[in-house]
Parts: sequence; structure tokens; C-alpha cells
Amino acid sequence: MNLKWPERLTPRTMMSRMVLMLLTAILMSQLIVSVIWSTQFEHRDEESLTDVSNSLALSMASTIRFFRSLPFEYRHIVLNQLRNMGGTRFFVSLNHELIDIHPIPDSRRKHMVINEVSRVMQHQFGADAGVKVEFSAPNNLHVLNNDTLLADLPPSWAQHTLVLEPYNPPILVMQFPLEDGEWIYMAALLPEPLMTLETKYLPRSQLVFLLVVSTVLLLTIAVIVRWLSAPLKRFSTAAKQLGQDIHRPPLEETGPAEIAEAAKAMNAMQEQLKRYLDDREELFSAISHDLKTPITRLRLRAELLDDDEHTDKFIKNLDELEMMVKGALQCVKDTDIHENIESVDIMELLQSIQEELAEPETMSISGSIKAPFRGKPLALKRCLTNLIDNAIKYGDKVKVTLLDYEQRLYILFRDYGPGVSLYDQKKIFEPYVRLDSTRNRNASGSGLGMGIARNIVRAHGGNLDLMNHPQGGLLVKLTLPRQ
Repeated sequence: MNLKWPERLTPRTMMSRMVLMLLTAILMSQLIVSVIWSTQFEHRDEESLTDVSNSLALSMASTIRFFRSLPFEYRHIVLNQLRNMGGTRFFVSLNHELIDIHPIPDSRRKHMVINEVSRVMQHQFGADAGVKVEFSAPNNLHVLNNDTLLADLPPSWAQHTLVLEPYNPPILVMQFPLEDGEWIYMAALLPEPLMTLETKYLPRSQLVFLLVVSTVLLLTIAVIVRWLSAPLKRFSTAAKQLGQDIHRPPLEETGPAEIAEAAKAMNAMQEQLKRYLDDREELFSAISHDLKTPITRLRLRAELLDDDEHTDKFIKNLDELEMMVKGALQCVKDTDIHENIESVDIMELLQSIQEELAEPETMSISGSIKAPFRGKPLALKRCLTNLIDNAIKYGDKVKVTLLDYEQRLYILFRDYGPGVSLYDQKKIFEPYVRLDSTRNRNASGSGLGMGIARNIVRAHGGNLDLMNHPQGGLLVKLTLPRQ
């Protein structure tokens, strides 16, 4: 079966479709839950960030008030004492100029912090206080003046406070103008876990929880679906085998109520088919037996006729009638399905048929078989023999080609005769039909061979197709499904 690529990606079994549907439902529900959870988490995180920014701004405002309250000449003395004591929560300096800050890339959280700190400062000191707030990366943060970097300072001054390797989070810098042209400069890190300003939609613990829950649900669903679909698979296998072996053991009537009821109906149908086939065989045997006696009587009476010409014609008609009766009985026997299914080596079977031919050179074989075929050996031999004999009879010789694929086995029979018209191709499988003298140069047989061959192939779940070869002759394609 040749499928286009979208069809190949579509699950074909009931189990795979159920798993896909349930998996989709689980993923959608997990996605919805994750979105809701992450939204709530982000909302709580932003509330915490606003509260932290507010607290940090109020602390900066207290520091500003403290330094503003000191006389000008004491401010640097107090600042040096604070640095010698290990510093404060911030890095603080008194500068004679506004330091240029190289800002980090814009983000929602960055603007939230800057806006909150600016709002608090304006509330504490007025809208025209001239406060400057920005975030800077540690590696290009200027301090004291526009020529000094943070890395140039002694570690005890600021690096222990502002540098946190290997993360190196951004540093919040606030500059506030004092009297006499001085600027109070304060830099600080935000507290954990907010210092990186990154949005963590879900914490790792939550991601692990979702992964574990999804895995457990998938395993549980796989077990349940397999348990539910097992009876259906047995039912499907039994239905497929029924066409090949009518005497197979009855199907177990277990599983869900619907499956058990279907299995019960399958077993009842199998019994009915058995009775029908037995009755058909007995009927044909009885008809054949009952017709032989009157045919024999008529043959004896025909021989007593005085007119030799009429006697020969009469006997010829009786021979044809007897051949038809034997052919009908043989048709029933050749399509008998009581034979057990076995592993059959098709190549070996074809070679044995070739050896049994009166002229083996009239048959050639090409191709190969990857694995034995599960079928009825005698029935397959009858089928192949009929097709080969038919091809040699009508086309002098036959070329047999084997094409073995994963799901299908193809056996092609090409003869070298005149071919068959489309009209005759439709009639060739009908009982007692023999082609015209143009094709059937050696007219003989009952006209049942092709019909018997097709019945045997269909009993194996395959089919026979006819077509004229482009280079002349008839091409018969036998298709058998791999189990």
C-alpha cells in the first residue's frame, strides 16, 4: 500500500489513536495549567519585585536625608568611616559630577524597578528633585567619576557588595543632587531571587513535578489502552485468519461486553460457514455421483445406435458433459479450505513445479523471496500450477518474477502469446469459459483453472489481476499479503 507522507504520519491502529488523543488531552490540560500557574507566579513575582524596589528606595531616601543633614565638611569623613567599617547595604560615594551610566537592555522588570524607585524618590523629595535611576552591568559600571570603573576600586570598598560571580547581576544605580554641586551616588544589588531581573515562568521544582505527573499519566494510559485494545486485536486477527482457515479454534468470548458479544457472533458465523461448506461439498459429490450413472447408461445406448455419425456426436456430447461434472467436483476439491496453514517456501514450490513440466525450459524464474509465506501448501501449488500451465498453453513459455516486500508478496506471470482483450479479461474467471481459438491454439481443459486459482488466492487474502504486457503477451499479477 502506497501512502502519501501525511497519511504515513497518521496513526492507523486504534491503540495509537487512543494514545494520541489522550496524550493531546493531557498536554493541552498541562499547558493550560502551566499557563495559569506561570501567570500567577509571574504576578506574585512582580508584586515581590515592586515591594523590594519600594523598600530599597526608602532605604536610599533615608541615606540621602542622613548625608544632607551632615555639614559639608563632615560628609566625606563619615563616608570614609563607613567604608573602613565594611560599608553599608549600598555602595555610596559623593561625586562632583553626574556619572554616565551605560544602561542594560530594556525589559519589563527593569522599568518596573526604575519607575518604583523614581516614584518613591519624587514622593520623598519632590517631583523636581532631579533623581537619576538606571541599571548597569558590573563590567562597565563607572564610580566616583567618569574615568573610574568598579573593577578599579579596592575589593573592600564595593566589589564584595556589588559583584556576585559567576552570575554578575545588573546593578541598580541612583544619583541624587545635593547642595554645592555634589551628587550622592548609590549602587546596590536586588536581593535573591530577583537580582537577575529575569522572568522565571515556572520554578524548577514545578517543572519536575509536571514532568513526573505527565510521565506517570502516559504510562498509565498506555497500560489501560493496551488492556482495552487487546481483545480488539485478537478479534481482528481472528477475522483475518477466518478467511484462510475456517477450522481455526473459536475466539475467546472475553473482554468488555461489546467485544465478548462480537466474539460470540464471530464464532456463530464460523459455525454457519463450516456447515455451508460441508453442505456444498456433499451436494457436489452427490450430484457428481448421481450424474455418472445416467451418463454411463446413455453412453451404452449411444453405442447401440446404427448411425455411426450420430453415435460419434452423441458420445462427444456425453464426454463433454462428463468432463463438466468432473470439473465441477474438482473445482470444489481444489478450493477446499480444510488444509492447515504452514510456512511455504514459494521459490522452492515454483522450482518443483518447473521440474515437473514436460519441458522445464519453457519456464524461467527471477527475483527472490525474503522469508517463507504462511499459507496452504497444496492449495498454493494448485494455484501456481494452473497459472503456469495456462501461460505455457496459451503463450508457449512463461516468465515468473518474484517481488517480495514487507507487507505484500507479488508473483508476476508473463506469457508470450497474443494477449487477451479487455472483454475476455472480464470473463476469463467465469466457470467453463475458454478463450477463442486465436489465443487458445491448443484448446483443451474445462475452463475452470483460472477461477480455481483466483479462489485459492482470495482464500489467502490476496487477489489476481490481468493486464496485457506492453511488449506482447498476458501479464497475471498474483498479490499475497504478508501476515
